[in-house]
Amino acid sequence: MDNNLKFRILAIVAVTLVCLFFIIGVPKSKADILDNWNKNIRLGLDLRGGSELILQVNVQDAFKANADAVIDKLKDLMRTAAIEYTDIDRNDPQTIEAADSIQVTVKGVPAIKSGSFRQAFQDNFADDWNLTPVGAMDYYLTMKPSSALKLKDDTLTSAINIISKKVNSLGLSETSVQKRSGTNAPDEIMVQLPGLDDPGRVMQFLQTQAVLGLYEVLGGPYGSQDQARQDKGGVLPLNSTLFESETKAGAAPEWWLVAKRPEVRGQDIRDARPQQDPQTNGWETAFVLSQESAKNFGRFTESHIGKELAIVLDKRVLSAPSIKSKISDNGVIEGLSGQDEAVDLALNLKAGSLPASVEYLDQRQVGASLGSDSIKEGIRSGLAGVSVVILLMLIYYKRSGINAVLALILNAVILLACLSYFNAVLTLPGIAGVVLTVGMAVDSNVLIFERIREELRAGKAVPAAVEAGFAKAFLTIIDTHVTTVVSCAMLFLFGTGPVQGFAVTLVIGLLANLFTAVFVSRTIFMVELGGQRQVLTLSI
Repeated sequence: MDNNLKFRILAIVAVTLVCLFFIIGVPKSKADILDNWNKNIRLGLDLRGGSELILQVNVQDAFKANADAVIDKLKDLMRTAAIEYTDIDRNDPQTIEAADSIQVTVKGVPAIKSGSFRQAFQDNFADDWNLTPVGAMDYYLTMKPSSALKLKDDTLTSAINIISKKVNSLGLSETSVQKRSGTNAPDEIMVQLPGLDDPGRVMQFLQTQAVLGLYEVLGGPYGSQDQARQDKGGVLPLNSTLFESETKAGAAPEWWLVAKRPEVRGQDIRDARPQQDPQTNGWETAFVLSQESAKNFGRFTESHIGKELAIVLDKRVLSAPSIKSKISDNGVIEGLSGQDEAVDLALNLKAGSLPASVEYLDQRQVGASLGSDSIKEGIRSGLAGVSVVILLMLIYYKRSGINAVLALILNAVILLACLSYFNAVLTLPGIAGVVLTVGMAVDSNVLIFERIREELRAGKAVPAAVEAGFAKAFLTIIDTHVTTVVSCAMLFLFGTGPVQGFAVTLVIGLLANLFTAVFVSRTIFMVELGGQRQVLTLSI
């Protein structure tokens, strides 16, 4: 046996062993084989059953937040440049369709300062906003259409990424979070949770926007917003706002007057974890700040000892503890209802704040029985099809058909191993891709075998006919595979989740087929022909 053949055999054995490891691991018993199979071969929602949620992202929230940031920055710039104004405010779009009509109004800019104001706008906001004068002293800022479109896309992409982090942090596997397809659903997200039969807590967890802020308390608690205004002489102080407290069932609502800008934001938190207070046995969430935020927060708490600090989540005050000492990089959020809330808050803080609130439009339960039936029918039809193919190959190509069957089996093993290694989810469309891969694999072997037959009819010796058959069929196989891979790339780029699953499965199968049909099949012929001193005939 020459060195080239030894290398080929070792390569095939190594690939087979690695693939089997990815599929079933290193089992110690028969039970381990099944357990590892179920663990490594992940089934999608249509096979395993579970929940499917449709969420709508209220992108108008992101537009409002963007306008608020512009207002805060504009006020700072005008204060620095000594530009007077009477009021800066924005409109309040309530629907997704009206989101891009966001508008910031600046009133009372003296005519003598109009040049300075325009220059400040040009230097800081001209890329995303248009400036329109209204009269001699007022201005409108409207978002440019291109910037509005980008903000919508960024909001949806960010929401998908954060929801994916939240779902993954819950320990749920084989999940799918993606933009819902269809022209009538540009701001909707589809979340698939295989194996989840009771999505109640997950729905509440995902819907939490998790916008956290630690605010300086300026007054409160008050029984109503009117009481807060009366306490301050009828008008709230500049750069202040009112937040309602999180109240338990049956308790009267309370309101807190806090600074408009938080001292700590959710994005300043580096880590968070649930814990139990050893004194009260109540649950709380401890957090760790980033290095830069820790310095700023340390300076603030050191200068505000004895004053209250409001912990606000999604515009509701959870608690307002007094600052007893300087706090730098660590803090605790108290006032939580129990362990689940402490765990969920910690996970939300680590995943990040949603750029906009979300609403549930639909929820669908997929029973495990449907998935079981799909698996049974898929396996039954797949085995029937493969059995017929194997039988025809053995009848038509005689002993060489065994060569094709072995290559076909190894193709399936490689495909399953790749799905396991890349944590891909097997769905019904994916099974369709597997079946089509079998057809492509058989087609490749047919091309090779027919080429060998042609060379034998032309009078070539068996070794030369085999060599020429593989050489001439190779370019045709490459051509058919490349065109199919390009088609799969288009399906993956523009298709939805199930279509993408079909494309991925088919591409993996095609790449595996190149290895099995050309390399493995050729090696089997080399082993068969190498064991004979003089080859006169070939069973094909």
